[in-house]
Amino acid sequence: MFESLKKKFSRTSEKLEEELIEEAEAEDNLQEESGSRFSFFSFGRKKDEKKEEEVVEEEENLLPEAEEIEEVPEAEEVEEIPEAEDEEIEEESKEEKKSRFWHRNKNKDEPAEEAEEAEDEEIEEEPKEEKKSHFWSRNKDKDEDAEDVSADGEAKGGIFSFVREKTIQEKHVEDILFELEMELLQGDVAMEVATEVVENVKENLVGKKIKRSNDITEYTYYALKDAVEEIISIPGKSMTEMIEEKKAQGEPLVVMFVGINGTGKTTTIGKLANYYLKKGYTPVIAASDTFRAGAIEQVTYHADNVGVKIIKHQKGSDPAAVAYDAVEHARAQGKELVLIDTAGRMQTNTNLMDEMKKIKRVSNPDLVIFVGDAITGNDATEQARKFNDAIDIDGVILTKADADSKGGASLSIGYVIQKPIMFLGVGQGYDDIMEYDPEWMLNQLFSEDEEIVENEA
Repeated sequence: MFESLKKKFSRTSEKLEEELIEEAEAEDNLQEESGSRFSFFSFGRKKDEKKEEEVVEEEENLLPEAEEIEEVPEAEEVEEIPEAEDEEIEEESKEEKKSRFWHRNKNKDEPAEEAEEAEDEEIEEEPKEEKKSHFWSRNKDKDEDAEDVSADGEAKGGIFSFVREKTIQEKHVEDILFELEMELLQGDVAMEVATEVVENVKENLVGKKIKRSNDITEYTYYALKDAVEEIISIPGKSMTEMIEEKKAQGEPLVVMFVGINGTGKTTTIGKLANYYLKKGYTPVIAASDTFRAGAIEQVTYHADNVGVKIIKHQKGSDPAAVAYDAVEHARAQGKELVLIDTAGRMQTNTNLMDEMKKIKRVSNPDLVIFVGDAITGNDATEQARKFNDAIDIDGVILTKADADSKGGASLSIGYVIQKPIMFLGVGQGYDDIMEYDPEWMLNQLFSEDEEIVENEA
């Protein structure tokens, strides 16, 4: 998910690192030192690992007193302990001897000539390792790159440091961030979003002082992450919170769904009915798409599958009347949620948009939600903008997010209309829907662990 954006962000880090290291080499301000080189995505993981370690340390600090009280040895046990410790010390000293370099090849059964040949092979291998760790050679061979990086994101080669501390200047990032902006636009990110991300990254990076190459990667990682977090964090209440508020007032939450045909609007209504049914609420669906052939049958099929009541009239009847009847039914029966399906329409069709306004006026919904297809990228963003201008939507649901490699719509749509994304469709089944969480989105974009991503979804 969102693989394209992840690659663009990591390439930005690599290009800035190359720029600064090449400049430092020309200034004779570069030296290689021992240490582990970190990948772009390793910094977020290391932050999480530190938190886990701190929790473990806190738990361990609580244990010693209890252990000391419980393990008061008897006289016989005290006499037996030193012998065991002596044996362990002797075993450890043997292990140390075995591990020493000069003892490794001194085997009485092995001829001296073979030992010399083994030493020669090790000497020949050292220059190869140095080549692998060299900055300019590490990107030449992708297979070598994969072998050089360990499971925790650290590279086996050395890192570069600067003899004199360097400062990231505007000239270092100007071309690199222009390339990032162009790549974001090609990835269906809206123009204003791409510009905002680039400006924020520039502001966060320029003036940073660096001592080694790992600093460049770390600063770029957090500059990009902070910029994206600001874009996707649009405040708004969750639908579940709103249901509870309306329930306390003795009223159902009325939700109207809008969007063009083919985005998965009706299927999404079925998913939401199932989602809230499992949470203990009782939804009712209004079949207010009364003109499209097969629309009433389609929404009835989903309602029957998940086991919720559907309010429907004859084909061609007034959509606003269907919505009104559904709301009255919910009030009479004490149901907490009304989901109104409407006809899909292009945002440029004035007559259909006027009809949608009538449904809104009659049913007086608490939420108007635009349903867009994440795969369509900028088209979904533009559609949301037009619907928002016409009817003032309150939130967004993006379908097919699991199949979206670019991530342009997910990154842009909320920021462009300043309305929150409320749910994401992440599969074909009725259970494949999740409440949107900005922190989850950040993990998608700044994590290389796909298994964790899938489990969270």
